[in-house]
Amino acid sequence: MHHLIPTIDAARVHAALDYPSLVDALRAAFIAGATAPVRASHAVTPAGDRLLVMPAWDGQGLGVKLVTVFPGNLARGLASVSAMYVLLDGATGHPIALIDGEALTLRRTAAASALASTYLSRANARTLFVIGAGALAPYVAAAHRAVRPIERVLVFNRHGGRAAEFAQSAHAEAVPTIEAGLAQADIVTCATTAREPLVRGAQVRPGTHVDLVGAFTPDMRESDDALIARASVFVDTRAGALREAGDLVQAMASGAFAADRVRAELADLASGRHRGRARDDEITLFKSVGTALEDLAAARLVAARAG
Repeated sequence: MHHLIPTIDAARVHAALDYPSLVDALRAAFIAGATAPVRASHAVTPAGDRLLVMPAWDGQGLGVKLVTVFPGNLARGLASVSAMYVLLDGATGHPIALIDGEALTLRRTAAASALASTYLSRANARTLFVIGAGALAPYVAAAHRAVRPIERVLVFNRHGGRAAEFAQSAHAEAVPTIEAGLAQADIVTCATTAREPLVRGAQVRPGTHVDLVGAFTPDMRESDDALIARASVFVDTRAGALREAGDLVQAMASGAFAADRVRAELADLASGRHRGRARDDEITLFKSVGTALEDLAAARLVAARAG
C-alpha cells in the first residue's frame, strides 16, 4: 500500500514552531539525548557543488536533513543552499513527512540560542543587540524576545540599508557602530559569516551574554581572543564546537583558550548538571554550530502539529 508522504512547506513550519514550544522541545531533547553522527559532506561535482547528510535518531524516531550547496546557482538567480528534512517512523523506518529544511533550520537555530539564554543571560535582560541583519537575524531576535523581557532591540549591519530594513521589521533601532551597541547591550547576538572579529572583549560590558551563531567553519570568527579568554564559554555540543567553530579553534591555536575551559554544553545546562550563569557581572558566551538532534526535535514538533 503506497501512501502519499505529506510535504510540509516553509509557511507551515514557521506556523508550527512558536518559540516557547520549540525551546521546550529542544530542552527535552537535550535532556533525553540522541545519536547524531558527524555530518557527511560529499563533493558531487568538480565545480564544488556539495551534498551534506545530517542524520539523528533516538528511541522515538529518526530523521535526516539533506542540504545541497551549489555556488553556481547564484548566477542562475537561484539560492545556493537548499535543504529538506525527511522524518521517519522509529518503529518501521517508513517516512512520515518531508519538511522544508531551511525554515526548520532557521527556527531550531534561533530556539537553541534562546534555550541557552534561559541559563546564561541575566533574567532581567532588557536590551538585545543584533549584529548582522542576514536571513537568520529576525528569527534569533524573536527567539531571544520569547524568553527574556526585552524592551529594546539594537541592530548593526555593515550595509546600513539592511540594518534599516531589519530595524523597521523588528521594531529595532540601528546603531552606527558595534561599540555603540555593546555599550548598551544585555544580550548580544551575532549571526554573520565574518572572518575578522566583530565583538571585542575589551568593549563588552560585565554581565553581558554573548550569543555567537554565525562563523560555523574554522576560518570564520565573530569574536577576538580577548573575549574568548575573558568569558565563561558554553557550547551547543563540545564535539561540534571544538572542531568547527572558528571562534574557539582560532583561540585555541593562539593559546588564548583551551578545550577544557568549555564550562558546559547544552545537554549539561538542560539537565541541570551545570547551573549556567554564576554571577550577575559574569560575561557568558554561547557558541553554537548546530546539531542534528535539534532538527529531529523540531521536525517531530512540526509533524505533530501540522499532521
